Amino acid sequence: MMSQPILTSFASGLLMTLACFSNVSGQSVSFSAARPGNSPASTDQPADTLSNHFAQTITAEDLERHLQVIASDEMEGRETGMEGQRKAATYIEGHFQNLGLKPLTGNSGYRQSFELKQEGWDEVYIQSADKRFVFLEDFYGWPSTNNSFYTEADGFLFLGYGIDDSLYSDYGDLDVTDKVLVIMAGEPVKEDGTYWLSGTTLRSQWTLDWRKKIELATVKGASAILIVSKMASDQLGQKSFVNYIGNPTMELSENREGSPYSNTLYLTVETAESLFGKKAGTMAKNIEKINKKFSPLSKFYPFPLTIKVEKSLNTLKSDNVLGMISGSDRSDEYIFVTAHYDHLGRKGEDIYNGADDDGSGTVSVLEIAEAMQKAKDAGFGPRRNVVFMTVSGEEKGLLGSEYYTNHPIVPLEQTVTNLNIDMVGRVDEAHKEDPFYVYTIGSDFLSTDLHDMQEKISLNFPSVKVDYLYNNTTDPNRYYYRSDHYNFAKNGVPVIFYFNGSHEDYHKTTDTIEKIRFDVMQERGRFVFNTLWLVANADKRPEVNVDPNTK
Repeated sequence: MMSQPILTSFASGLLMTLACFSNVSGQSVSFSAARPGNSPASTDQPADTLSNHFAQTITAEDLERHLQVIASDEMEGRETGMEGQRKAATYIEGHFQNLGLKPLTGNSGYRQSFELKQEGWDEVYIQSADKRFVFLEDFYGWPSTNNSFYTEADGFLFLGYGIDDSLYSDYGDLDVTDKVLVIMAGEPVKEDGTYWLSGTTLRSQWTLDWRKKIELATVKGASAILIVSKMASDQLGQKSFVNYIGNPTMELSENREGSPYSNTLYLTVETAESLFGKKAGTMAKNIEKINKKFSPLSKFYPFPLTIKVEKSLNTLKSDNVLGMISGSDRSDEYIFVTAHYDHLGRKGEDIYNGADDDGSGTVSVLEIAEAMQKAKDAGFGPRRNVVFMTVSGEEKGLLGSEYYTNHPIVPLEQTVTNLNIDMVGRVDEAHKEDPFYVYTIGSDFLSTDLHDMQEKISLNFPSVKVDYLYNNTTDPNRYYYRSDHYNFAKNGVPVIFYFNGSHEDYHKTTDTIEKIRFDVMQERGRFVFNTLWLVANADKRPEVNVDPNTK
């Protein structure tokens, strides 16, 4: 997807260097005395803790070195199931192996493989008596609401807004079984700007939840739904939207059952006017009447049309890449540090390198893993197991992390935290003057302990300012639901999602390495490492003690 956002000589002894990590929400960190020859070397950097000594090994130079590979044209945009994704997996696997991380997948080494079904569009059109309308020019459809489908209808049923509510119904006693429905996007509005159904200036669930109208028409037996939308013209005018909607979609083979909905296509107003001629004008007047008088006008129009939706289906394989650093006295518990290494691939000559999304998170995981391994090699390994996992299929619907949580290699009930890094290489418009920040999401959604730990790190290592702007489940951007931490969270694992916010290059070919702020990315990586260190070494795991529905 998406986005996010640090030692000193140890001559005075480990107890002093660790003092600031005690008493975090009742949590404390303890270590055995350093063995001779294992004490870390002094540095010239100001700091207070042992963890920050190893955090300092995460450098802008090393992050850039890795990203020059991960976001290169050679990786072809790292599209899930394609050669570029496999090349990236090989690079990540080689890094984990060179570090000496433990493979978790037996004979598969560092990879957890899974199977995907890829669905694409073949021939898709709407045909009136004298004109054929072109997919992704005159109308569009979402793969999740369409199966292969063909109908020659003798007419269509105009059904207003397609609403059936106790306050207002377009359906009434109509039987819509096997009918093609034409409905308008939105809902009735009074002349004063308030909505009929809510009685306020806020829209009702009939507009806010896109599934509601489609699910209703499906239950009532409609064969197809044509939704006339003013927004469709703007969307089809955007290359990024057309590329996105036109690309093949994927889902886990084990989940694939086809679309549960009646086939649904979205028409521009211009297409509706051209397709239905004067009928479109009549329908528009009907909508005006609905809006002003709140009296729905549903009517069958004997206007023949043909609809064809033909889809392709292929089987692909992909991989999550995992490596672990074993813990000491808390080795029955696990912390996952994740990022997705897939991106959008290439379209013709255009390569979507995804330097920020999520090359930045991927290479941050590589560097954090290296810093933790250096700590272990120096005799300061974590108390809990730390698993570093880069997943694929995020851009296709969080598929890699979904597969992992459906088929966990270590028990989910023993997985105490997931720190997920998705887009941490850029600076958004809101922070141009103060770029050393990171948005974090979810730290207090399941566990106040985890949130308190993050707050402690924020106080002790202020080189990165935590911004909680998006830290709620009602944020209209829905960031909490749009990256891989969500699959851990919905299984009861406390999470923190690190994100730098969106920017103008999101999901475009212009998301390239020269726009990355490696100095900022370095500090964000150190911030995550210090948080990881605290969670990995605390006496108690973060307790799940919050209902996420309250956030």
